[in-house]
Amino acid sequence: MNDVQPSQQMRDLGVVQQGAAILNEPVRPFDLPAERDEAERVIDELFAAMARVGQVHAFAKGMGIAAPQIGIARAAAVVQPPGDIPAITLLNPRITTRSDETDEQYEGCLSFFDVRGLVPRPLKITVESMALAGETVTTLYERGIARLIHHEIDHLDGWLYTTRMLPGVKPIPVEEYRQTGRTWAYDGV
Repeated sequence: MNDVQPSQQMRDLGVVQQGAAILNEPVRPFDLPAERDEAERVIDELFAAMARVGQVHAFAKGMGIAAPQIGIARAAAVVQPPGDIPAITLLNPRITTRSDETDEQYEGCLSFFDVRGLVPRPLKITVESMALAGETVTTLYERGIARLIHHEIDHLDGWLYTTRMLPGVKPIPVEEYRQTGRTWAYDGV
């Protein structure tokens, strides 16, 4: 049996852990295309960190990582949806619309991986982000992918998912979480 706590495992893989100031501060956006090289470097570092984490933990629901989680206070994140969906790169992302329809699902966070929390989120979000060449890209995300994207954008705004949990709801130890290895469930799907 491995006695290393999940949070320690993430720390060992280079993921900044809860309590670090960088996780509670809004990040600096990129000036694109002028900072294209810097943005590409940060994205490469994010994909490398995601690959390291993916070697030690399977993510049936998909996963994401934001630049502050690897110690970089810049507006970049990458998300790997579940299945064969290509990875999503977010530069200077901003949620422009949220559906009124929400649901609550359990989320985990690489920056405090010992617990899971029940988090309400909109079922649909529209996100404006930037391409490396500087143009704005607008994308509608739904359900699980919207949840993943929203979680990572929160990191860029200095929020952890615990700030989105309803009053009185507390994270549960990962040992009590019973949905590992399964995607999020949605009615009618």
